[in-house]
Amino acid sequence: MTTFRMQRINKLLQREVSILLSLRIKNEIAKKAIITDVDCSRDLERAKVYFTTVDPSERDEVAEALASVAGALRSRLGKLLSIRQVPALSFLVDTSEEHARSIDKLLDSLKMNEAPDSEPNHDSDAARHKADPEL
Repeated sequence: MTTFRMQRINKLLQREVSILLSLRIKNEIAKKAIITDVDCSRDLERAKVYFTTVDPSERDEVAEALASVAGALRSRLGKLLSIRQVPALSFLVDTSEEHARSIDKLLDSLKMNEAPDSEPNHDSDAARHKADPEL
């Protein structure tokens, strides 16, 4: 379970990395990243920065660009933040959106396959209870 302090640090890192990418980094490919989450280790050694892109075909190219600017981002974060140690940044593709879409498709297909006759008949249950009081 993440502590309140770690949640604050994660949100702070997410906001600052997003701002730095949009305003201070000159690599146009890295600017295509949308930072979705940050998961920092408790000792502030490492931070996993999750990102996505508008176009899924660009993710590998953006991941390489982000890896190349990770040192510059860490350096700028060190100047901006008032934490003792700035974590090393590793960028990972956030696939939670695709996972959610696949689950939605699966649930929709189950709903479509469900026949209206398969619904329980509550009237027959009530009639059976009236006929047999021990039920």
